[in-house]
Amino acid sequence: MSRRLLVEADGGSRGNPGPAGFGAVVRDAVSGKVLTEVAEGIETATNNVAEYRGLIAGLAAAAETDPRAEVEVRLDSRLVVEQMAGRWKIKHPDMRSLARQAHELAGTFSGVTYTWVPRVRNAHADRLANEAMDAAAEGRPVRLDPKGGSDPEPPDDNPTPRPAPTGWSAPDTEPTRLILLRHGQTPLSVEQRFAGVGDTELTEAGHEQARAAARRLAGRGVDAVVSSPLRRARDTAGHVARELSLDVHADEGFQEVDFGEWEGMTFAEVQRSRPEELDRWLADPAVAPPGGESFETAVRRVVEARDKMLARHRGQTVLVVSHVTPIKILVQQAMLAPLRALYRMHLDVGCLSEIDCFDDGPMVVRSLNDTAYLA
Repeated sequence: MSRRLLVEADGGSRGNPGPAGFGAVVRDAVSGKVLTEVAEGIETATNNVAEYRGLIAGLAAAAETDPRAEVEVRLDSRLVVEQMAGRWKIKHPDMRSLARQAHELAGTFSGVTYTWVPRVRNAHADRLANEAMDAAAEGRPVRLDPKGGSDPEPPDDNPTPRPAPTGWSAPDTEPTRLILLRHGQTPLSVEQRFAGVGDTELTEAGHEQARAAARRLAGRGVDAVVSSPLRRARDTAGHVARELSLDVHADEGFQEVDFGEWEGMTFAEVQRSRPEELDRWLADPAVAPPGGESFETAVRRVVEARDKMLARHRGQTVLVVSHVTPIKILVQQAMLAPLRALYRMHLDVGCLSEIDCFDDGPMVVRSLNDTAYLA
């Protein structure tokens, strides 16, 4: 029987692109003992490049340990997992090149599987990636544990038992709470027009909705404010952040879908002038408006942004100021609903929704489309 190894890998970028680094851990799959640690800084790279570099380094380290082993790779990047498993296409040429390197290394083993895990279950590799970035910034060598890292993780064959959640109660861990605020009214939302990545500003009514949200959230104990970089979201977030005496962190992962050539058109106008395009879009979440972005692609970036945010703000309450589609995706993912459920949700401008995210995986939707405070 082939030896079984676990590879845990991660990468990150401070700037995306910016100074980056990666880390990887090779464990014995039976005992959980750490066999090898690797970490390295990268001068400038994106998060995705750093994550692929971590995967490649982990596979190379596993090959040095036992090139004939059966390997399970665990990553907190759903994008890399789905691309390496062959379920998602790889469009960017840099990613294709890195994926080829990873596949070549994987081909030497008896078998390789890829598993997505939450960031909190990839803490060792995440710590190594951050150590690599810190070392590069400070101009010093990466510090690895000469004894092979931290205490071994319990093997999967003998997991620590946990009480299962019921339909009436949440899992017994302290959640990270996401308060989701759709931006206030804009001229395009008044006329119900497609508003994607265009930098539309708020109307005066939109500013008042944002101020009302700030008053509503003043006593909620919000720890951080994260916003889409688009103006209508940033301005909405600004009203709340001033009330809460917090800074606003912009994250492109939470910006609206790009509606391409449909930007500024109403649904009726698209239906009248481009009926075949609209029918394809409604029938398949993988189809994008001409020149735009599909819901399927948007899910990847929103989920990745969510996971990184949960790792940064574990156990905290985070306000996310965003748009219709990213908020719907966060709800859809939390409910384990099919992607077509995005077509079955309605979110008003200025509405609030809430999701509790637990460390062991489950998410609980606490509220959806709350506009009572705007009355």
